[in-house]
Amino acid sequence: MLRELLIKNFAIIDDLHIHFEDGLTILSGETGAGKSIIINAVNLLLGARASARMIRDGCDVAELSAFFEIPAASGAAAIMAKNGYDPGDGLLVRRVIAANDRHRIYINDRMATIQMLSAITADLASISGQHANQGLLREETHLAILDRFGGLMPLVEKVGAHFAAMVPLVQSLEALKQKKANQEKELDLLRFQAAEIADAAILPDEDLDLEKERMRLKHAELLNRSVASAIESLHGADGAILEQLGEIRKSLEKAVEMDEGLADDVTALCDHLFGLEDVTDRLRAYLGRLDTETDRLETVEARLDLVNRMKRKYGGSLAALFQKRDAIDDELGAIDHLDDDIADTEARLRDQYEQMANLARDLSEKRRQVAANLARSVEAELGSLKMAGTRFGIDLTRLPCGKQASAWLNVDGHLLSSTGIDQAVFMIAPNVGESLKPLSAIASGGELSRVVLALKAILAETDAVGTIIFDEVDAGIGGAVADGVGKKLKTLSRKHQLICITHLPQIARFGRYHYHIRKTVKDGRTTTTIQPMDQDARIKEIARMLGGEIITATAMKHARALLAS
Repeated sequence: MLRELLIKNFAIIDDLHIHFEDGLTILSGETGAGKSIIINAVNLLLGARASARMIRDGCDVAELSAFFEIPAASGAAAIMAKNGYDPGDGLLVRRVIAANDRHRIYINDRMATIQMLSAITADLASISGQHANQGLLREETHLAILDRFGGLMPLVEKVGAHFAAMVPLVQSLEALKQKKANQEKELDLLRFQAAEIADAAILPDEDLDLEKERMRLKHAELLNRSVASAIESLHGADGAILEQLGEIRKSLEKAVEMDEGLADDVTALCDHLFGLEDVTDRLRAYLGRLDTETDRLETVEARLDLVNRMKRKYGGSLAALFQKRDAIDDELGAIDHLDDDIADTEARLRDQYEQMANLARDLSEKRRQVAANLARSVEAELGSLKMAGTRFGIDLTRLPCGKQASAWLNVDGHLLSSTGIDQAVFMIAPNVGESLKPLSAIASGGELSRVVLALKAILAETDAVGTIIFDEVDAGIGGAVADGVGKKLKTLSRKHQLICITHLPQIARFGRYHYHIRKTVKDGRTTTTIQPMDQDARIKEIARMLGGEIITATAMKHARALLAS
């Protein structure tokens, strides 16, 4: 049950606090006073998406809060307990809507997600307004209403779970079969690619190594001159460096005989001399290699061209080429096991299909039994809403299966979906002697409002929803019809907490509690206020609803009579 509702800085509402009791609560007021804003606030507290545009002009944030009493055995209590909340404390929902769109949600003073909020509040309250009437015109909603009435939702969920498991298997099987159909062509390509990469026999980092070698070979003549000149200076020419260093060594060795303090320096000089001799030997060997590589450049450039072509063809780098090689090997291995994969997928599908088909047939048969009962119940309810003689029916047909549909989604020639093999259309004949026609084709606004109310009354017998909010339930009706709607709401309020926004006194008089919503201007700002009404205030409000702004004695007398009755 919804007990408290607080709204602050939301649309034209400055600061509003409402306390709700059991039974039927009426909200009334002039058109545009802000009644629909209150409905929007409740919608947000039940998990609707928020927008910064909802914030009152001049404010940075809007705050909405609601407190619900949670029945111990309810689905909401189970979800709260599972997520660490104590349902015995009730449910306090708070939403902070920020101008920067960084909105926040709190559940019992803990930050929460919109998914968590929607899960907990799913069965706490429902809002039935003009959108509900229009929603009833969408035939895709009719099957769900039928299933709720018949208590078939657990069976529908089983069908949906099997369908969700089947669809990816069907897609996988089709992909495997398509792959098998293209197998030879694909095998030829894969084998060619594998052979091409294998024949190239490219090594890791070979492109870098080839680039370095190519650079060396292109500049072989310059390298030859530089190295030969160095060898000549070190060893070959008269007065070469090694020759001079040899003379210096001999001179210092004689000096050591006179002063042993020079021994370390002579040793160091000898080491450097031997090192230079080693360098000279290596340079001579380098020259020898250069002399033997005169035809190597052409070979290196051809190999480098091959490596670069393979890189471009298979990903742009050697790492990508090697990944492609491994992927081709994996694909070739997978193709070898393709028949096994197809057989395994088909076996899994057969198991799912048999269970799914049996569930879908069972669900379809139960729906046919339930449809007749729902039609009779709606007719009875419409009779109490001044639509006596109205005939109501449910055209329950099975979905046709086209030629292109998968055999796995075909049950006895009917197309299988997540809700089974049926589709439902509500049919109505509001006037005696007329044939049944689709509800969307002929129902007037007033008739549609009463059909919605009739369905709400019927579903209330099994619905777990504790609070039902009716917004403009009086659309398109008046007089005796409105009186019948009011009585129906009163009856419904014995099992559910009802909050009803109405403009009709014939409905308002049935309220156990009555709030007046008013739009005022204070300090140059428009704001919405709400006040509970005592008996005298209710009489005046009913009189206003009867006769308009100027409340006459006759209207007051009529208002007293309405409330008294």
